[in-house]
This record gives sequence, structure tokens and C-alpha cells, in this order.
Amino acid sequence: MRAVPLELKDANAFVAVHHRHNEPVKRDKWRFGVIDDNGKLIGVLHAAKPIARLLDDGKTIEIVRCCSDGTKNLCSFMLGRARRIAKAMGYNKMISYILESESGVSYKAAGWHKETDTRGHTWHTPGRPRTDTAPTCDKQRWALVL
Repeated sequence: MRAVPLELKDANAFVAVHHRHNEPVKRDKWRFGVIDDNGKLIGVLHAAKPIARLLDDGKTIEIVRCCSDGTKNLCSFMLGRARRIAKAMGYNKMISYILESESGVSYKAAGWHKETDTRGHTWHTPGRPRTDTAPTCDKQRWALVL
């Protein structure tokens, strides 16, 4: 496995095919892909500013997509690579959300800890109508201090 730079459109094309419950991202701060020994793209990771405004302190980065084709240990590999990139860029903390039903085993393997449980909700309000494109169930927030 080897991490490689990746354009947003290529990363999003991979997410559209392989992610179980989220759509491609509209924007991010940075991203990378992982290729196997044959040069086939097997995973992508997107990092962005935290979606929750109160967590957006300029020194925290959120992993908004960590998507693989099912290759063993790939998500842990990507989280470890993201850690090195974020630290080199001067971030102090990384966060990511997973569904309540997910185990977090890749995050545990990469040294992260479960920070809190969050309640699910819709982003739709009467004053700002929206169509939910992400799951509205409860989630877990995982964190890693760099």
C-alpha cells in the first residue's frame, strides 16, 4: 500500500461507489488516496474544517470520509497517514464521527479515543429547508490529540 495525492473529483468518484452511507464531499481542506501494489485505488481519506462551528478553532481538522474497498487494515493505515500530515501542517487535534452502530476498531488501532456520543438530528429547519443526505442517527465522536 502506498499513499498518493488525489484530486477531489477522483476521491469523490471512489466515495460514490464504495462508501456505505455517505455521499461525496462538496469541499475539503486536503485528501489522499491509497493504491495497492498494482496501482489500483483502494481507499481515500478526506480532511476538512470541523462541521460543528464550536469545534472549528483553526487547529482542529475533521476526517469527513475514510473510505476503503474493504482491504484489511486500510482504514487504520489511512488514519495513521492523516495523523502525520495533520501534525506536519500544525494541527493540534483530529476528530471524526462514526455511526452509533459502528465499532470504531480502525480508530482504536490508530490510537484514537472515543470522545463523546452525539445525538442525531436533521439539518432541516422551517427557516432553512434542506434534504438530509447523511444519516441522522446518533453518532460517536472520536478524537486524537496531536
